[in-house]
Amino acid sequence: MIGFLRGTLVGKHPPHLEVEVGGIGYELEAPMSTFYQLPETGQAVRILTHLLVREDAHILYGFATEAERQLFRSLIKISGVGPRIALAILSGVSAEGFVRCVQSEDAASLTRIPGVGRKTAERLIVEMRDRLKQAGSALAQAVPAGAAGSPGDEAFAALIALGYRPPEAQRLLKLVEDKAGTTEELIRAALQAAAR
Repeated sequence: MIGFLRGTLVGKHPPHLEVEVGGIGYELEAPMSTFYQLPETGQAVRILTHLLVREDAHILYGFATEAERQLFRSLIKISGVGPRIALAILSGVSAEGFVRCVQSEDAASLTRIPGVGRKTAERLIVEMRDRLKQAGSALAQAVPAGAAGSPGDEAFAALIALGYRPPEAQRLLKLVEDKAGTTEELIRAALQAAAR
C-alpha cells in the first residue's frame, strides 16, 4: 500500500493531479477539498493516498488531510457508494461538515451533492452514524466533535448537551441564524425560539 507521496506537484486538472517523486510521475484522483489546499505547480507537496486495486486498473486517490482519507475509506465500504460518489461527497462538503450532517440526520444537505439522491443520503446517515459511534473509530478521531469551532457549531453542540435531538437543534439554529453572531447569542435566540 502507498501511504503518501512527497514530491513536486507537476499538474492540477481536477479531479486529476500529478506528482513527481524521484523521477516517477504519479497520477492521482482527488476531491476538490484537496485541490483547494494544493500549492502552485512546481512546488513541493505531500499527499496522503489510498490505492484501489481493480481487475482493470490500479487507481491512486490523493487527500490533503487524514480526515478526508478516513472518510473516503469509510464511504467506499457502504453499499452503492463507490469512489466517484465518495469523491463527489468530499468535493461537496468538508469531512467535518459531513460528520455534522450525519450526526444531525440532515439528508437534505447531502442530497445537494451531485450524485447523491435521497435513498443514498439516508443510507449514508444510517451506516455512517453506526461507524461514528464505534469506540476508537478512526474517522471520529480524525474529525473530533466541534472541530470547525464556528459559533454555529458550538451552539449546536450546546443544544445537544442541553438534551435537544440533533434535528431539533439544527431546526432551531436555522430559525435564528440571521439574528445572532456569537455562540452565546445563538444559544439564547434558539432557546427563545424553542419556548415560543
